[in-house]
Amino acid sequence: MEMWFDHTGADARGIHRKRGRPAATTEGAVAIDLTPMLDVVMIMLIFFIVAGSFVREIAIEVERKPTTSSQSDEPSKNIVIQISATDEIWIKGRRIDARSVRANISRIKAENPKAAVVIKAHNKSTVDSLAVVVDSSREAGIYNVSLSTGD
Repeated sequence: MEMWFDHTGADARGIHRKRGRPAATTEGAVAIDLTPMLDVVMIMLIFFIVAGSFVREIAIEVERKPTTSSQSDEPSKNIVIQISATDEIWIKGRRIDARSVRANISRIKAENPKAAVVIKAHNKSTVDSLAVVVDSSREAGIYNVSLSTGD
C-alpha cells in the first residue's frame, strides 16, 4: 500500500486538517521512517565536534634537564625544601610552618648568599603549598628556584 493524504479543507472553525494513513509494508506491518532521527544525530555530532575544538587544556609545561650520573664530592649548597603529600613543608629535616618559610630561607641565605632553592614536591601535594614556598623564596631575595617532583 502507498501512503496517502487527503486534504479535507477547513472545518467549521476554519482550521485546515489533513487525514492520512501510515505506510504499510507488504506484510502489513507499519514502517518507521528513521531519516529525521538520523538528521538529529548528525547535527548533534557536528555540534560536539565543533564545540570540542574550542576547548583548550591549560597546563604548565615543565622543561626537564637531563641528569648526569656523576655527582660532585662537595656537599650541596642549595636550600632544599620538601613538600609532602599532606602539604607539610620540611627544611633540613625539620617541619616548618608555612608562615615561617621566608624567615628560614633568609637565615640559610645569610649563611650561603649564592644558594638556590630546590623544591622537592610530592606528586600529591597541592599547588597552594608550592606557591607559598616560591613566594617566600622570592621575598627572601632568592629568584633561582627549581622544582623537583617525586614520591
